[in-house]
Amino acid sequence: MISVSRCAARLADRSLPSSTETPSSTSIASASSRSSSRKWRSADRYATALREGIASGQLLLVAEDWHESPRHAEKLAVTMASAMTVTAMPDLDDEKAIADGLRATRPDLSRISEGLVLARARSVVPYLQQAFCSGMIASSNMSIGPGALGAICDALGDPTVTIRLLAGVEVDSAKPAFAMWELSRRARASAELNAAFEAGVTDLLDRLKASGSPDATAFLAAFDEFLFQYGSRGPGEWDLVAKAWEPYPYVALGAIDRMRVSPDEQSPVTRHDASVAERDRLLTDIRAKLAGDPDTLATFEAALRSSELHLAGRERYKTNCIKLVGEIRMCMLELGRRFVARGIFDMPEQIYMLLTEELDELRHEPARFTAVARDRWARYQALYDLEPPFVVNATVPPMSTWKLKADHVVAEAVAGTVLTGSCGSGGVATGRARVILDPTDPFALEPGDILVAPNTDPSWVPLFIPAGAAVVNVGAMGSHAMIVSRDLGIPCVVSVTDATQRIPDGAIITVDGNAGTVTIH
Repeated sequence: MISVSRCAARLADRSLPSSTETPSSTSIASASSRSSSRKWRSADRYATALREGIASGQLLLVAEDWHESPRHAEKLAVTMASAMTVTAMPDLDDEKAIADGLRATRPDLSRISEGLVLARARSVVPYLQQAFCSGMIASSNMSIGPGALGAICDALGDPTVTIRLLAGVEVDSAKPAFAMWELSRRARASAELNAAFEAGVTDLLDRLKASGSPDATAFLAAFDEFLFQYGSRGPGEWDLVAKAWEPYPYVALGAIDRMRVSPDEQSPVTRHDASVAERDRLLTDIRAKLAGDPDTLATFEAALRSSELHLAGRERYKTNCIKLVGEIRMCMLELGRRFVARGIFDMPEQIYMLLTEELDELRHEPARFTAVARDRWARYQALYDLEPPFVVNATVPPMSTWKLKADHVVAEAVAGTVLTGSCGSGGVATGRARVILDPTDPFALEPGDILVAPNTDPSWVPLFIPAGAAVVNVGAMGSHAMIVSRDLGIPCVVSVTDATQRIPDGAIITVDGNAGTVTIH
């Protein structure tokens, strides 16, 4: 394992493309330098935690010669200039084509041998590794454009405009939300489908198949296409063990069911279009203000293009990776089901408890792994109750020293308290706070309620539809909560530490997505 800082140094040492379509190098350097402090301002609390850890002796800072490197500082400047001038990311598009192709050409896993199922899973791994490497470049460059935009907007007197300029960027991760909404409209418009959903989603597909009615048949065809396109997504989707939508379709149906009860006025398309119109209005205003300063205007346009390109690129890389993870997941679950049928596992998911090299042994001596899988599964489940170390420095502390999550208790905020976080999506909204820890929580938000969540992924999208705003414990530029909120045109504040514990459920709060604050009333 190598340190994060060493990875950063290696990244900065990469050869980077140049561009002939470069705005004034002076204007780029000026905006980049002004944006440096803004870019890292949202990391202040993280840096403070690190400093406190070092001061208390809980963390050890080991100085190395390469920590100060003029060569890498120069490379970093080149990286920042490249991020502001590059106009395409073809590697991400090529990797998308490969991921889509692997999904389209997946064989019927139930009909091929265990050896071939395992071989297919392993064949996907190199593509996943490469997609992740490409994604690190997109993610590293993602904040440079917004940082320059922030510096310019700050100089114009309104830094809060920055976040609203990022509304409407077309990203792959938002597409499942729009597809789910269309499926929910199909269900809402049909008396038969409404009744079927009301009866529960666990065996919904079986009941619709048995029906054979035109409405049921049309819905099933549309849902099959949805699973083909987006079935690798779901809660905790990076993890193989996640309840992704294709192998666990009831999870997606539950999300569609919660969307089904929302009125048409809550359409994400309508709200998206409104946020884009506001963005376009702001762009017209800023361009008029900068008309007499061609260098700064050129930098603004470059920063805007960079923001749109790298925000979309970051989400494309993630979508590519998740689709590849999905292909591995389907192979593993197929193997798991076979060993359940043979009495080796209690559930298909226990396949995830084996090491890579043990999978071959499992095929030939399966009985050896029954007790192993059970024991590891029990220990894996116990991890959910523990708080992992904030920072791992060389050695992972023994699990016996990890604290229970239940022991982490903070005082609820009282009226008048202002909690601070990072701006996620612009706007201001006041409403009733609903603290929700699980996206499958049966208590749906009422229209206008404020969603308060620990973190979010695509499984949370149905809860964003009726929400007046969102507050999230964690998150940063390009996080899921930010993207969805901007697409839907609702205010959002992320990185509000312990928000789900500090904000009382049912309290009236005001979320200011422009300032990054949450006020308790």
